[in-house]
Amino acid sequence: MKKIQNRIDTRFTHTTPGADTATSALAFAPASASSAPGTTRRAWLGTALCATAAAAATLAATLPSRARAASPAPVAPATAIAIEVWKDPNCGCCKDWVDHMQANGFQATVHDTGNTAVREKLGLPQKLGSCHTALVGGYLIEGHVPAADVQRLLREKPRALGLAVPGMPVGSPGMDGAFYGGRRDAYDVLLVARDGSTRVFASYGAQAGKAPA
Repeated sequence: MKKIQNRIDTRFTHTTPGADTATSALAFAPASASSAPGTTRRAWLGTALCATAAAAATLAATLPSRARAASPAPVAPATAIAIEVWKDPNCGCCKDWVDHMQANGFQATVHDTGNTAVREKLGLPQKLGSCHTALVGGYLIEGHVPAADVQRLLREKPRALGLAVPGMPVGSPGMDGAFYGGRRDAYDVLLVARDGSTRVFASYGAQAGKAPA
């Protein structure tokens, strides 16, 4: 009997964590068969196992709180994405487009030197040109491209020169001021390959507007 009790005590004494809880639970079990007349060995073992199960349940109840304490802190949001913009200093819609980008997670460095030279240097065909040119994540962005499409470009990382919205379509970001009364002309955002070819990256349908009050 002493050998059985020693094996149980030894097992829980070396179990971590919570060994102290299991051991103290066993300490409250009834005395051994030798000190309790009429108690069989099987009955004593049953009592000891019940005490062990209760101790294990107590230990399990503490695990969630321990796990919560060990969880890492939430990760801080990513920093703003750097974008470099070339535009005319007197272009109001270019400024509004920059404001649109900065309101959607980008941090702009602006060069008020015009964009014709940089657009030519970067290899964008003139027919795809607009009033401002930008560089972000190694891609060229020409014209009034919505921030959501730039974010998608950066996620998907296609083999391309960049994105372009030729001209200055009404209703595109930066060309959507109150003066237009919510009107939007249909336009496409083009994915421009390095050889100058294009395909439609995103399309925006026309929307009627109201005359400003």
